Amino acid sequence: MIRPAAFDYNPETAATNRMQQRAAHGTVLASEMAHAEFDGFVLALESEGIRVCVAEDTLEPPKPDAVFPNNWVSFHQDGTAVLYPMQADSRRRERRREVIDAVCDKLGYVVKRMVDLTHHEQQGLFLEGTGSLVLDNVNRVAYACRSPRTHTKVLAEWCEALGYEAVMFDALDRNGVPLYHTNVLMCIGSGAVVVGAECIVSSDREQVLERLQATGRELIALGHEQIASFAGNMLELASWDEALGDFRVLVMSANARQSLGPDAFAKLSACTDSILAAPVPTIEKLGGGSVRCMLAEVFLPP
Repeated sequence: MIRPAAFDYNPETAATNRMQQRAAHGTVLASEMAHAEFDGFVLALESEGIRVCVAEDTLEPPKPDAVFPNNWVSFHQDGTAVLYPMQADSRRRERRREVIDAVCDKLGYVVKRMVDLTHHEQQGLFLEGTGSLVLDNVNRVAYACRSPRTHTKVLAEWCEALGYEAVMFDALDRNGVPLYHTNVLMCIGSGAVVVGAECIVSSDREQVLERLQATGRELIALGHEQIASFAGNMLELASWDEALGDFRVLVMSANARQSLGPDAFAKLSACTDSILAAPVPTIEKLGGGSVRCMLAEVFLPP
């Protein structure tokens, strides 16, 4: 996780992320509120036994979206780290080797191979990490909705390098605008799949839902209102407790939790061991991303 130094509304990314909203208050207050939300979230994760590596953002150059590291780097169980091509110039500044070094030092991760896809930026082709990709790591399938930030060619190269099969589809928000990232409408956990079924265009919907159902996981469909509340932006994490042993924690925002009806929440609760709902309203409003976007998960090699 990256503790932001200059968090703010980013007009450069807002052109393709309609979930961002301008704030009435100034930059300094927004940054202070984001710091408080970030620190509270880290404490909540650690209280669940989650190991967290926090790297500090730098004030210069300013990186208003630095709190969302999962878009520029991903860590995989075979020791592969991937660097991704980012659409916005301001987001390319976030890629820092010292962040990867911090992960290795604190968590014991060893980078055995680096896959660098950033050269695609020169051709205007992008793939923004596990924002663009929602991964079924058990069945080696990468789900991705097409958008200006997710290009078919880069996805194909990623799948070849990592050994995944791609499932691409189109998804629109309630105003008919393409959703900027796949992870705002889909989360794949060990026992459940949360998906914004209403957002997937009708020509692709049946194929995607059938593919997800075939995994044997509980499928929980969300509507446009829930997606707008970031209910699709969840992530299941692994933890360990001396009494319980290995257990799973499904992380979502307080906003997302509030948008879920009792039936959906009951199904989710039955498919994981613990649910953590963290309040991050400033980060959601100005940044247009939620708790999943704040987490670059680390899969330690066996």
